[in-house]
Amino acid sequence: MHAAERIGAIPVRPPPVSSSASSTKWVVVGVDMVMAASGIVISHGLADAGPHGVVASAVLLVSWALWLTRARLYSIRFITRRSEEIRRVIDAGIRAVGTMALVGFLFRWDVSRIWVLLAITASTAALLLERELLRRVFNGRRRNGSMRRPILIIGDNDEGSDLALMFATDPNLGYQVCGMIATTNQPDRTELVTDVFTTLEQTGATGAVIAATALPSDHMNRLVRDLLDAGIHVELSSSLADIEPHRLTVRPLGRYPVVYVEAITRRGWRAGAKRGFDIAVALIGLVLASPMLVLIALAIRLDSPGRVLFAQERVGRNGVLFKVLKFRTMVADAEQQKVTLLDANEGAGPLFKLKHDPRVTRVGHTLRTLSLDEIPQLWNVVRGEMSLVGPRPALPSETKAWDDDLFGRLRVRPGITGMWQVSGRSGTTFEEYTRLDLFYVDNWSLVVDLSILVRTIPAVLKSDGAY
Repeated sequence: MHAAERIGAIPVRPPPVSSSASSTKWVVVGVDMVMAASGIVISHGLADAGPHGVVASAVLLVSWALWLTRARLYSIRFITRRSEEIRRVIDAGIRAVGTMALVGFLFRWDVSRIWVLLAITASTAALLLERELLRRVFNGRRRNGSMRRPILIIGDNDEGSDLALMFATDPNLGYQVCGMIATTNQPDRTELVTDVFTTLEQTGATGAVIAATALPSDHMNRLVRDLLDAGIHVELSSSLADIEPHRLTVRPLGRYPVVYVEAITRRGWRAGAKRGFDIAVALIGLVLASPMLVLIALAIRLDSPGRVLFAQERVGRNGVLFKVLKFRTMVADAEQQKVTLLDANEGAGPLFKLKHDPRVTRVGHTLRTLSLDEIPQLWNVVRGEMSLVGPRPALPSETKAWDDDLFGRLRVRPGITGMWQVSGRSGTTFEEYTRLDLFYVDNWSLVVDLSILVRTIPAVLKSDGAY
């Protein structure tokens, strides 16, 4: 007997998948295949694929579609974290190449390795660009109230409240909270189930997100079983926050499914790859930007007296102090004037920020708006004091207000850009700045770095929160 029948309520049934949702899914599948095929076609124009190039292309395209589906990249809500979507697209591409190579080995195909490399590179780039554009379109629709599943939050404890706040403030997650079920004063399982199903019927919610810490295990098992019997979409929080999904693996341990958390490796080949990438990009950037650096230096000298470069002591990895380099954007005695401006500070916590700082020069305002004042930090990257991506380099005075958790950001090199900078820049609150920096430290990977670098470009062009 179904749960809804046991409690004497009208059976709750989620609506069938709407034609619009189904068509959206197939549109994405089709666009994915068009973009992947475009990359393959481009690769044929750049290199000779060999006598079996056409059939190899077909196998590559089909296997890629299968691996993208296997990676659950066609869920109606898609992947909410950009870095996770990038990771899955790249992983699906590697598996597709492996599948094509296996089929080619069995049938003795003659295919150019150079063509394979070009095909996978061009197709992956096309897919990632297309999915970024789709993400922006879908997120816009979610902010307007569509493409969001109506849900109940089950649990009124701190975790349940945090979940409700998260969904309310981030419509891009794809959920619309229709109500919250109180569990604090629900000692009886039957009363809890009755309350849940009554609220589901009243609100029309088709899903439930359960706060894991809000219910005892016997209540949890009964409720999950009854909800699934009634066809309700169920998700259970893990009580873990700010951890990338790729670090989590569910495995059985006795009666309980437990979540294994993979440790972050900051040494070995990953650290070497990050350092090599940093040096290569920094050196290339300095060479390409050298003519502009000369022009900026001349503009600074003509605009106001003082040095071209501003060197300021910051806290680096493991607490080692270093001099961060920037183009000077303020008057020469800016540090002395800061004392008189402390009461006007608009920054949160220990951060000092002024949207209309009178110490900023005319040229300095332009440099800050375009983030050109930070180009000299590429030399800090070459010297090993900074990384392209990492937490913001803090002033020694700021660390006096840090708690023990925030000192964890010193486990990695500070960066020219980072999650804090691309998530609002100067407009980000101190609490959010803290959370984003620690999230990066705890979840660092090359894919995360790549995602942040890509997001930095539009953030700089839009001058989001830069002052």
